[in-house]
Amino acid sequence: MLELLTVKKLVYRLVLGLILLAVVMLLCSLVGSKDISFKQVFASFDSSGDINSDYEIFVHIRLPRIILAAIVGAALACSGVIFQALLRNPLADPYILGISSGAGLGAIIAIVSGFSWTLWGRSPIAVFAFVGAIGTVWLVWSIGRVTGKSSVTGLLLAGVVVNSFFSAMIMFLTSVAKSEQVQATIFWLMGNMSEEKFEILWFSGGLVLAGIVALFYLSPALNAISFGEEDAKSMGISTAKTQTIAFAIAASITAIAVSLSGLIGFVGLIIPHAIRLVFGPDHRQLLPLSAIFGAGFLVVADTLARVIVAPAQLPVGVVTAIIGGPFFLFLLVKYTRKIGWVNK
Repeated sequence: MLELLTVKKLVYRLVLGLILLAVVMLLCSLVGSKDISFKQVFASFDSSGDINSDYEIFVHIRLPRIILAAIVGAALACSGVIFQALLRNPLADPYILGISSGAGLGAIIAIVSGFSWTLWGRSPIAVFAFVGAIGTVWLVWSIGRVTGKSSVTGLLLAGVVVNSFFSAMIMFLTSVAKSEQVQATIFWLMGNMSEEKFEILWFSGGLVLAGIVALFYLSPALNAISFGEEDAKSMGISTAKTQTIAFAIAASITAIAVSLSGLIGFVGLIIPHAIRLVFGPDHRQLLPLSAIFGAGFLVVADTLARVIVAPAQLPVGVVTAIIGGPFFLFLLVKYTRKIGWVNK
């Protein structure tokens, strides 16, 4: 049963979530190998003319990285919601259709090829990873749609096959690559945040936000589809059209996230589960709340990655796996029968 969700209740929860996210981002911006204070940051507007290290760290290092983590976290969490709804699989995540292997193959091709050009400020690794992710989803979608009546089963099987083939290609290229290229590949595959230019953050953040808004308008149809295509069709919903649009948007924002940060697991798996258990399965709130809490989760995870072994840094993908693995097992054991998935 879907909760009786009013506009007032939805707005209240979204505003509260955004305030919490802002607080988390501000607090995390103060933490690092060198602690800073907002008082000292704003002192940069004085006329003393001295270099303010706190201001430089906050504006040019931590703030861009925190914004990037929020963008990637929101994108992965919302993509997880979409794939879980359309595939009616509670274990689905943004990488289930082979996006991770496609992006990884694109990245290692760029690394092994030794390209050094940039495109709109993006490195060849990011560009090739984006193209690889989008191309993989298109390939899996094309195969899945011609496999028969069960499009969900076809997509999953196509995803497994494509993922296995691309993973084998990644292992082959890794085995013949130079040692420094192997190290760069592994570093990217583990997922990492870096300081990005604000132009890149504005552009990618705008695309992700536009995708989330578009998915929000599809949420009533997603509510119906998550319980079965036949039920949705009986309500007059064009399931094929809705699935195509939702898949395309989810794949696109996942590809953007992957191109920015590499492969980061568990965000798109555990965040939708946690939000669903607390607030219910209604996609009208599940999507935006997953975006907000996914952003906050990855900001906190990246902060931990910066401080656990400071001044060195852990890959943020390692931190999300350490946090997400036990948490997911806890959810799986304790709340499996409360999720309300309908198998059809």
